[in-house]
Amino acid sequence: MGSIGPVTANPYPWPYDGTADTARTALLCIDWQTDFCGPGGYVDAMGYDIGLTRAGLPATARLLEHARSLGMLVVHTREGHDPDLSDLPANKRWRSAQIGAEIGAAGPCGRILVKGEPGWEIVPEVAPAPGEVVVDKPGKGAFYATNLDLVLRTRGITHLILTGITTDVCVHTTMREANDRGYECLILADCTGATDKDNHDAALHMVTMQGGVFGCVATSDAVIAATTR
Repeated sequence: MGSIGPVTANPYPWPYDGTADTARTALLCIDWQTDFCGPGGYVDAMGYDIGLTRAGLPATARLLEHARSLGMLVVHTREGHDPDLSDLPANKRWRSAQIGAEIGAAGPCGRILVKGEPGWEIVPEVAPAPGEVVVDKPGKGAFYATNLDLVLRTRGITHLILTGITTDVCVHTTMREANDRGYECLILADCTGATDKDNHDAALHMVTMQGGVFGCVATSDAVIAATTR
């Protein structure tokens, strides 16, 4: 175990309270699934450049190993729906159908965004290690209809470092949810990605407004450099 901070970040050195004990800090790896960053997955089927959503994988893999070496809590999330689609809102399904990637439909990686299918699995570069927490979520935010808050509070977690995809949707939604619950949040620019580079940049910029309305933005190198073992 050790501590992290202060991390060189925007708009203030993170965390606000100077340092974060690694025992009270969790690394969130949000939705690094084939459906979002792999060939033949949901994002690929929609026609987006998966090179943009894969951009944060190398830095995330390095940071993941760093977090594991510190004994930090690592939490992975997966977005997906039950095979019978009973937890899939009708409007979400309808919107996905309009762009040619209907959730639940057959695709190159199995049924799109359905639990248990190949596309739903986390990519090998950042796959969960034995014993790491995996939270399955039906929506964009990782706190909605999941036990994530209970898991974090049971472990005494107060600080969160966020990686994953996409920056402007699932990662940002999760960061907002966490902020409202009192967690001190840090999102990493080089460990996230979006289907549109401008959206990625805008999402990061939003975090820095109003003195850090949702927390801070930094890089994985800054986190590693600010670690004391």
